[in-house]
Amino acid sequence: MDPILLIDDEESTLTILTEVLEGDGYQVLVARNGEEGLALFDSNRISLVITDMVMPVKDGLDTMLELSKKDSSLPIVAISAGGAIPKERYLEMAGYFNNTSTLAKPFTAEELLAV
Repeated sequence: MDPILLIDDEESTLTILTEVLEGDGYQVLVARNGEEGLALFDSNRISLVITDMVMPVKDGLDTMLELSKKDSSLPIVAISAGGAIPKERYLEMAGYFNNTSTLAKPFTAEELLAV
């Protein structure tokens, strides 16, 4: 199975989600912003992208837009704890993309694996 690409600017989130996913048998590649994520996507076969919505350099919406242009069938999970606007608004916008699921932070390991 191709790896999951995990994009988030919070080290603790990257660490915890990587442990959960690897513990369930998945291979995980990590990026700290959308720009890093797109570079990893371009150089690897990716089965799923999990991306935070609020990040420096390139945010989740811009990242999702570019990913959907590269592969319109790529499944994406958008995650957010909010920022300048409530997390529900970020996730609502992400939900307009095809093949996209959303999770509001905080979420459980079981909720992540179910998605």
